[in-house]
Amino acid sequence: MKALLLRDKGQWRDMKVEEIERPLPGADEILVNVKAAGLNPVDYKTGQNGSPAWHYPHILGLDAAGEVVEMGSDVTGFEKGDRVVFLADMMKKGAFAEFAVAKAHTVSKLPDSVSFNDAAALPVAAYTAYQALFYKLHIQKNKSILIHAGAGGVGGFAIQLAKYAGLTVITTASEENHEHVKQLGADLAIDYNKEDFVQKTKEFTNDLGVNYVLDTVGRENATQSLEALAYNGQIAFIAGQPEMNDSISFTHPVSFHHVALGSVFQSGNHEEEATLKVIGDHLVELLEKGEINSLVEQVISLEEVPKGLEQLETRKVKGKIVAEI
Repeated sequence: MKALLLRDKGQWRDMKVEEIERPLPGADEILVNVKAAGLNPVDYKTGQNGSPAWHYPHILGLDAAGEVVEMGSDVTGFEKGDRVVFLADMMKKGAFAEFAVAKAHTVSKLPDSVSFNDAAALPVAAYTAYQALFYKLHIQKNKSILIHAGAGGVGGFAIQLAKYAGLTVITTASEENHEHVKQLGADLAIDYNKEDFVQKTKEFTNDLGVNYVLDTVGRENATQSLEALAYNGQIAFIAGQPEMNDSISFTHPVSFHHVALGSVFQSGNHEEEATLKVIGDHLVELLEKGEINSLVEQVISLEEVPKGLEQLETRKVKGKIVAEI
């Protein structure tokens, strides 16, 4: 099969499409003919650092949508030709290839009305946003949330999902993306380059602060975000935990939630792995009904993936980039 091969760690910019042996599904896996694969920052980050679990050449790519071509001996509920979407295991060869394997109990089926390109935008970004909002923060209607980096993948899906759930949404984004994030549902957009997001959040909430924060930026930003939280507020963080010890206060109690979606495959917890299917099923339903959009801004070829990842590395990409395989 054709695949975009990472020859060694740190060489993701030099990846080229080459021939490699097609994978075989294990007993609890399905083999998928990948039609589209989404790009994510985690791809170039892991491509740079590598993993002891990898055998080179490795194949990156975690967002996958395509058609089932083979089932493992223990798999039920799938047939050849089923249209599916799934999150690949980052410890195994991934989705930047003609074929990829997935654990069957983590896979969601696609209706004909949802394109492979739109579906491939979901797994890393939308599943992460969904897990953060509904499994970690347990968001409630009529509450308020500050979502950082609203023009990005996780942030863009989080805005849509929070608005769908009936929340007041504040987000940070560069000024040129304010119209975009407001179209997604943000009630207030704060230019993080020019404005103090804590001050602006406090002003917007009559000095009370928000009930929830979703931080996708990093440790320093997460720590600063604690000042924007209301009494008994909650923060979910993805890119680095806030300074917890110094921020824990009797007079301003807050709750902390670590979001690490992809590590579920290393947990050995079948039930937690199966939540990926539950999340995927609901997101596909929302996509089909038009309750959310896929955020796909660019569609590229498999050969163009390294350039696409370089774009992501600038941290200035709006929405999602998807590669057609």
